[in-house]
Amino acid sequence: MTNGLKSPCRDSLEMQGLVAEIAVLQAVQPIGRIDEILGNTLIVSGLSSVAGLGDQVQIRNRKGARVSGEILQMNSRLITVMPDEILEGAAIGDEVVLLGPTIIAPDNGWIGHVIDPSGRAIDGSFLMRGVKERSLRETPPKATERRGFGGRLETGMAAFNTMLPIVRGQRVGLFSGSGVGKSTLLARLACGMQADIVVIALIGERGREVREFVDNVLGPEGMAKSVVVAATSDQSPLVRRRCALTAMSVAEHFRDQGLHVLLLADSVTRFAEAHREVALASGEQASLRGFPPSTSHTIMALCERAGPGAGSAGDITAIFSVLVAGSDMDEPIADILRGVLDGHVVLDRQIAERGRFPAIDFLRSVSRSLPEAASAEENTLITAARHLLGTYDRSEMMIQAGLYAAGSDPAVDEAIRVYPLLEGFLSEDEAGNCSDSFTRLRAAVSPENV
Repeated sequence: MTNGLKSPCRDSLEMQGLVAEIAVLQAVQPIGRIDEILGNTLIVSGLSSVAGLGDQVQIRNRKGARVSGEILQMNSRLITVMPDEILEGAAIGDEVVLLGPTIIAPDNGWIGHVIDPSGRAIDGSFLMRGVKERSLRETPPKATERRGFGGRLETGMAAFNTMLPIVRGQRVGLFSGSGVGKSTLLARLACGMQADIVVIALIGERGREVREFVDNVLGPEGMAKSVVVAATSDQSPLVRRRCALTAMSVAEHFRDQGLHVLLLADSVTRFAEAHREVALASGEQASLRGFPPSTSHTIMALCERAGPGAGSAGDITAIFSVLVAGSDMDEPIADILRGVLDGHVVLDRQIAERGRFPAIDFLRSVSRSLPEAASAEENTLITAARHLLGTYDRSEMMIQAGLYAAGSDPAVDEAIRVYPLLEGFLSEDEAGNCSDSFTRLRAAVSPENV
């Protein structure tokens, strides 16, 4: 037994994988022809009667190159296709082969590997298909059948064990500008948080950073229980958008085995930007700051698939990162996510620049698992810590400028006294459990009582 997964004999697994590979082979494939090339889309004839919206196709040019694509629009005679790659040498009359619906067949053997959004290994491995095919756009469990939040999770970090607890099945947004420690924080959570399996979506990531994230940031310990789905920034918007959908389908594969899955998506902003490119190419009009109307539904549909399961299924605890330029929490993607998630964590550049990691702005962050995730005593302690941080924040300019006179306000005096202790506590790792973290928070908030 590994990570709660059953381990049937190797020969049986290989035979099941081989049968799954053979099952997807098609003796006959419908073929259409390119009628028109419009920018980065193709107008294709001959497939309208057999194709479906969102189906995958393969474009075969006369030089032997083969490029996959997806159907974006249809009418009674023609379909519009967006290719997954730049079509060098495509010509009128080239073949377009219909492959069928966009599906993926996850397998337990994918753990420890890096795959692309189509389920193919990109780390030099050979991975077999799983037995069960899954749509990339599965519906979430029925709202009336889903469980509520589970218990509080150990995270390996004092800040999340106390001030911002994460519970099983919670969906949290991580809002950050670039270079503030977002990727490092996600990796720390991947290694330290309680979960049977970790699924990580690297959406539109810089190519050189995928290997760095896997080898150095995540490391062998993190990869041992992880599946990484990666789509780099140079790939088409279809592939980048598919990255998040594939990662969610992989997470659902493990959830349906009764496991607790931690899903980390970095970032939903790049997912939304990829969707914008696809939607505009399919004829949808931009509305909200350049994003088409379907953006909101697309993001919410993705997020709703995470969370507590139903029946004997497990849960998906999800952390969705959001890139916010200039800390603008009212930009469209951040605003959409704040309304649908169960909490948000805001990283602040000024806090990062003064050397505190994680650079969380606790006054702007909230976990909607509270107050239920903590006892009455723990909630009182969290409230006291937030009050002290808020008091110091309101007076910080005067304090730093030397304009505050000690004794003018007892509350400010207390905040000044405990502030260094709180700052130190909030950047600490936690080798113990949540109770140990609260014991240390109590010492930081009320050192005279320890």
